[in-house]
Amino acid sequence: MISRVRSANFRLPLPPVHAINDVASERLQTDSRIFAFSRWDIIPVAAALLHCTYFIGMFFLFPRVPLWVMLILGFLYSVSISWNINGISHNFIHNPYFRSPFLNRLFTLLESVTIGFSQTFYDCVHMQHHKGNADRPDARGETIDWLSIYKHGHDGEAEHPLSYMFLSFFRDDPKAIFQSVKRKDPREAYWGVVEVVLFLGTFVTLGILNWHYIIFLAGFWYFGHCLSYLNGYYRHYGGNPDEPIAWGVSSYDKLYNWIWFFNGYHAEHHFRPKVHWTRMQAFRDQIVDQQRAAGVRVIKPPHALGFLDPDLPKFGKGHPRGAEQASPVG
Repeated sequence: MISRVRSANFRLPLPPVHAINDVASERLQTDSRIFAFSRWDIIPVAAALLHCTYFIGMFFLFPRVPLWVMLILGFLYSVSISWNINGISHNFIHNPYFRSPFLNRLFTLLESVTIGFSQTFYDCVHMQHHKGNADRPDARGETIDWLSIYKHGHDGEAEHPLSYMFLSFFRDDPKAIFQSVKRKDPREAYWGVVEVVLFLGTFVTLGILNWHYIIFLAGFWYFGHCLSYLNGYYRHYGGNPDEPIAWGVSSYDKLYNWIWFFNGYHAEHHFRPKVHWTRMQAFRDQIVDQQRAAGVRVIKPPHALGFLDPDLPKFGKGHPRGAEQASPVG
């Protein structure tokens, strides 16, 4: 950890951002025969298994409990989709949990069925997100980041959060995603197709067994993905697409980060995507002064409730374009 010396009138200068290489460059090691980086990864793995159990359990409860109970369970399933995508599934992309390629492959199947998408194709879309880092459209109106909140906005402003939340689900281009994966590794592309067939087959099977249930489930499944897009929107709204250390927007609410596997440290994550989720706090401590200097934006509520932040820039009212206009790190 970089040392700091402070007195009333003296402060030891910290090295520039490019010289910071402790947490940012470390790769965790463990002597576990199962986990690749940390035994703490048993927690998100267990959470994924619990989520799958919940998903299956809803089907068996549907004909046995009152509708109002199922509506509550359905809403919780929607929230859990966003929770899994942005916590469990997301961390798995950057730091696969297992040493064994076979176990990692099984985990992609588990996640694909539970959340209702291809983990392999999500990996591709998310890596494209990191290539562009919520960039603004170029002269042709294109963005590198397929998920950029500016892609469908106007005059350099972010898109309205409601349209981003409810329409992004329909904007994915499966053909482009497949071709992008195929260019890198044809086997991975077809594995992604297997994952799609598996989760669609699961949904179709549930529909054959109880068509009332699949109608019930589909709405909450879609809403869950909408909540994930809402989460993603406020992880970048008010950030600075032109400043690497300030690409993302962070939230340091403790309960949120404990439950969502430190998803709140999003400015830190975009700055150094390979930092393990258990090391996000240490990394933030290491670069906090550089973040303040760059005007990294921090919101008080969790990202999904970012619209409740008291200092949130009003939509269409001079959305901040530079670090000097963003709320500083707290």
